[in-house]
Amino acid sequence: MRWWLAGPDDRGRTRWIRRFDPSFWLVDFPRPMMASVTTEGDETLVVDVEFQRRADLAGLIWESADRWSHPLCALTTRRDYRGLVWRFRWQSSGAVLPLDAVNGPVLTIEGRDAGGRLRTWYVRLWNYAVGSPADAEIALDFDALAGGFLLPGEADPVWAGDIDRLFISLVPPGHDGVDAPLPAVAQGQVRLTNLLVDGDGAVLPAGEPGLPPHDWRLCTAYDDLYNQTPERILTQALLLGWRGAITHYLGMSHFMALQPDGAGGYVVDPARPLCGPAMAWHRDFLARAHQLGFAPILSLSMELFAAHCPADWAQRDATGAMGLTGWVPPSALLSPCQTQAQAWLCSVVAAAMALLPAGAAPAFQVGEPWWWVGPDDRPCLYDAATAARWQLETGSPPPAMLDVKGSKSAAEQAYLDWCGARLAEATAGMVAAAPAGTVSHLLFYAPQVLLADRPDLARANMPAAWAHPAFDVLQLEDYTFVTTANQAGQARARAAVAGALGYPPTQQHYLAGFVLNASDAQVHWPLIADAAAGSAASQVFIWAWPQVARDGFTPFALDDEGDAAMPAFHDVRFPLELGFGATGGPGFSTQVVVTGSGAEQRNADWADARLEFDAGVGIRSEADLERLVSFFRARRGQAHGFRFLDPLDNSSAADGGAPAATDQFLGQGSGSTTRFALVKTYADAGVEDAQLRRITRPWPDSVRVAVAGVEQVAGWSVAPGGHIDFAEPPPAGAAVTAGYRFDVPVRFAADRIEVSIAGWRAGELPSVPLIEIRED
Repeated sequence: MRWWLAGPDDRGRTRWIRRFDPSFWLVDFPRPMMASVTTEGDETLVVDVEFQRRADLAGLIWESADRWSHPLCALTTRRDYRGLVWRFRWQSSGAVLPLDAVNGPVLTIEGRDAGGRLRTWYVRLWNYAVGSPADAEIALDFDALAGGFLLPGEADPVWAGDIDRLFISLVPPGHDGVDAPLPAVAQGQVRLTNLLVDGDGAVLPAGEPGLPPHDWRLCTAYDDLYNQTPERILTQALLLGWRGAITHYLGMSHFMALQPDGAGGYVVDPARPLCGPAMAWHRDFLARAHQLGFAPILSLSMELFAAHCPADWAQRDATGAMGLTGWVPPSALLSPCQTQAQAWLCSVVAAAMALLPAGAAPAFQVGEPWWWVGPDDRPCLYDAATAARWQLETGSPPPAMLDVKGSKSAAEQAYLDWCGARLAEATAGMVAAAPAGTVSHLLFYAPQVLLADRPDLARANMPAAWAHPAFDVLQLEDYTFVTTANQAGQARARAAVAGALGYPPTQQHYLAGFVLNASDAQVHWPLIADAAAGSAASQVFIWAWPQVARDGFTPFALDDEGDAAMPAFHDVRFPLELGFGATGGPGFSTQVVVTGSGAEQRNADWADARLEFDAGVGIRSEADLERLVSFFRARRGQAHGFRFLDPLDNSSAADGGAPAATDQFLGQGSGSTTRFALVKTYADAGVEDAQLRRITRPWPDSVRVAVAGVEQVAGWSVAPGGHIDFAEPPPAGAAVTAGYRFDVPVRFAADRIEVSIAGWRAGELPSVPLIEIRED
């Protein structure tokens, strides 16, 4: 599988999208209210709302700059709305203030006036409506649009030439801006139908990549997608080649119905598993996914937004503190022993699975179930329900553990085993809540459970009752190991899971990802893609669409990737006798612009050089000619790369001599990173801008490694691609260095060479150009 991080400039083929296309609208709102936007056909969008407070306001949003689509699928930015006439039918029902109300629907327009000054206009939709306050035809001519409550007396003319955003505000009856609860939860709906737009700029180009299907699968998550339409997400996924199964996480913060907690906050409502907007969104998402040929796997975890978690439902440590994740704001983990919490989870499973359309194969995943251990290393095994059940079954209080690290006593191990059995009971209950015939999945996150410094934690968080065939499919996730280059931890975890749970590769999936921050995309996506490509699982999933779209992650398959007999690189060396006679060297690409005054501006296009050689001048005999032709045919011309020994630069030592373990600085230990890439630095004293070269083809037997200046004779290995893998991570702050000899990966630069015995005897030398392959 190949991939790249696409940007806005990479968009190729385009399609035409009507301005105000229903699928590109967004919603947003303050919590604890909820809203969603879905589509019906080409000219209808539907907004479902659930208000909780008198100050609640939902915005139905159109942005001139498409910030949410994948770069290859995005709409072209156009902020000029002059000449446009937008028409639609407005229909509202339930708890939404009507068009003629004082705080009724307003179109807020944010942009700049003709002088470039920031401006906001408030256009009362009732001023442009024909019909009733709940059912009207609305026409908005952007060349004759005015804000203001009463027209023409309070008219504030809109200048539509530079608009950033438009949004229609929806509020409940009783809305007065006071941050206080409504008498009851208020549900409503708005439908915009017959959406039509005319005039200059009525259609916009959008990307249409049309990539062929590939083998990787996609993950989605409602908490990050609640503001978008399912049509937008799934259509773009299809255009980018995603097919087959989609693991869809219901989330932990937006799907649930809420009720007041009596203290000014809101907690989940056990009587309503999902809120109305989430039900509408998921019903549309699942129906569209099935229609497009996707196979959703619905996922639910035991994680819940802490602000909405009933106090007695949460896991707690031995001091009584709630187990909170590192998210801001934090989430909590539900106790496997809390019967109300588990009953609510099971009701959510049943309600979500009931939204699947007829004919869709039911599949459900229990997502990352565990007993939480926070950054203070305190296991959260001591909520009241858990402690009470242990006391009832054993007649004694549970042993208090304030630190999960290190080996535990026999009594502590017994308690951890018991907690593991309770976790297995809870996950079995969630699976049983799904309909008969559901394919069950367990998502196991190895880094949280299988760290080397807490060997007994697996007793609680990888219970024996999960072993094959408890679930139909085991889905393994280990992104912290991957993104910190902790290959040793990854290997240990995979071996431990395989040994303890015993799922064959045909019943395993691998979840690769994720990239939390966009600033890490260039570093983390290559690691994630390598881990995905190296997985032996039957299916590989990429977590998740929000990050895929944000960073432009674009996997694709080439036609020749299925031909196992055609590897891209042959790990053989060009004949040494021919290579030592070759001519050539490194080359850069630099743009030089000479101004009228003679001054220069220079821009380096490449961070690293690319080597080129001509091996023809190394031929000294007719036997050399025969060897060259034989080697060329075996490589099928340009088709396969091979090793080439650069006679002038093949050692890590600055003088080209024998390598030493301290020759080249590879990086500093972090306490978790176990993989370091081999590099060679070219620099002069006093010059800060050193040139860094990746070494991908070292001579394995020549490699020497040091940590903090001390050569390491064991505890590491040379991995493919020019990496050093440590069995244990070097200490934080310790310098990791290495010495080695190396070859250059090259290929023939042409598919044809011309040789002649007569020409050779007459003194003519064939041209045999070689060019370096960039492997990293």
